[in-house]
Amino acid sequence: MRFDYDIKYYDFFLLFLMIGLNICGILIIRSASNMDAATVSRQVIGSLAGVCACVIVSFIDYRKLIKYSFLIFAVCILFLVAVKLLGIVHKGAGRWINLPVLGQVQPSEFCKVGIILFFAGFYEKHSDSVSTVRTFFKGVLLFAVPAALILAQPNLSTTIIITVIFSFMVFASGISFKWVFGVVGSFLAIFGAVMYTFRTDLYEKLPLLPYQKQRILGFLYPEQYSNTFYQQENSMLAIGSGGLYGKGLYSTGIDSVKAGNFLIEEDTDFIFAIIGEELGFRGCVIILAAFLLIIILTLFHAGKSKDMAGKLICVGMTAWLAFQTFTNIAVAMGLFPTTGVTLPFFSRGVSSLLSIYIGMGIVLNVGLQRKTK
Repeated sequence: MRFDYDIKYYDFFLLFLMIGLNICGILIIRSASNMDAATVSRQVIGSLAGVCACVIVSFIDYRKLIKYSFLIFAVCILFLVAVKLLGIVHKGAGRWINLPVLGQVQPSEFCKVGIILFFAGFYEKHSDSVSTVRTFFKGVLLFAVPAALILAQPNLSTTIIITVIFSFMVFASGISFKWVFGVVGSFLAIFGAVMYTFRTDLYEKLPLLPYQKQRILGFLYPEQYSNTFYQQENSMLAIGSGGLYGKGLYSTGIDSVKAGNFLIEEDTDFIFAIIGEELGFRGCVIILAAFLLIIILTLFHAGKSKDMAGKLICVGMTAWLAFQTFTNIAVAMGLFPTTGVTLPFFSRGVSSLLSIYIGMGIVLNVGLQRKTK
């Protein structure tokens, strides 16, 4: 492969920021898993594989990936269908599939990258007709296929994330503000109607699973549904007890919420509670600042992209990182109902780690091919 990129545009700082967060994540997982060697080893191996994949992908011309984006999209759909038919069920959800050599994989995580690539190419191709009724509904119908398959696993949290990614990409494609206001207005109306049902007894008629309804009820009425809200209550207690400087990494004192086993999923959904308790407010601010820098740099590459496809890739990755990070932290702090969303670069899970690294590798390649005028 011939590399004719200008290496001075390679964003080493962005790469080092991701690796820095990843290393910090491994240390936190080691603490959250009570020094479980198997868990930490898998995360380390996944991290090394992720960094290698990121660097390799960063030198693959994203235009070539866009060229085959329909094929990538089709493979994503096939894997989602395979998960529905052959998926491994865990805690009532069939989101994983066993692959030779690779072992257990969560295809919906990699589909986020496939969706970003596909719609970056789609909206570049239809840039002159992006605001027409035909193009709008064609894009929505194409997106509805993976969204419906992921929702059926069931995986509501990932469905919401890819919907946010898709929405931001459509907005950045230059679509008319009439469509934007119409969609936002419709969303607010639906959201208001759903919230109204939870203020009455009508919520039973919503097409949500029982545990999803319980999580929302626990968030809205924590005193009445304390058995559902207690996890978030313990998470907030852990974050608050960390104070300014935290209790120290691997803290096992009698005042430790983690050591007292008051947290569930502390190495995935509620890993920010461990960060708050052990690193304190100071550590949380540093980590949030690193995430913010990654988001700003990704948007910078969107602005410097030489074409629409590169811009939309970066916007999609920005939406993914920003929304998933915000949602995970909001849940840990009791600002959102429990959703099952992981914290990028921190939470346990090789599939999520690899997918985010691959996506950011494409962003790095977009940065290598920035417009210079």
